Amino acid sequence: MKKVILFAVLLGSISSMHAQMLKFGLKAGINYANYTGSDVNTDAITNFHAGLVSEIKIFENFALQPELYYSTQGAEVDDLGEQFKNELGYISIPVLAKFYLTDDLSLELGPQASFLLSERNEVDANDSNSFDFAVAGGLSYKFGKHFFVQGRYGLGLTEAKRDADVKNSVIQASVGFMF
Repeated sequence: MKKVILFAVLLGSISSMHAQMLKFGLKAGINYANYTGSDVNTDAITNFHAGLVSEIKIFENFALQPELYYSTQGAEVDDLGEQFKNELGYISIPVLAKFYLTDDLSLELGPQASFLLSERNEVDANDSNSFDFAVAGGLSYKFGKHFFVQGRYGLGLTEAKRDADVKNSVIQASVGFMF
């Protein structure tokens, strides 16, 4: 009987430890996106992102944060005096190293792969590349056990368009809830 009780306590401790090491959540927010590069004159557009977030605690002050979310990026393009809005809808998958500076404040940095799902513009030019690789970095702050806010910058490293030397650039502000 003592072995059964000891086993039950040990099993409860292990599952409690795993629950603290792995968390899942939801996040959503606004994007302020533009293109960087010298070929085209552009203005930033404001749009949104929403999706899933997880956190895998590795050490006391270090975790990995893989995410999966939909993000609309792009820019308002001035092509020889004619302006049109180019919106690119991506599924983005960042995998960020998360360094806790305090119990609630963390620094996040890592690579991000994005896959183009849709392109919407006011001209019939579907000339965007289907894959975008970027580096993302920012800060996150937790409020209590469940709520958080994030600020992040994503800098595209690959060309977003086939016919222009431009890369994605996006500033994101997010709110989220961890379960």
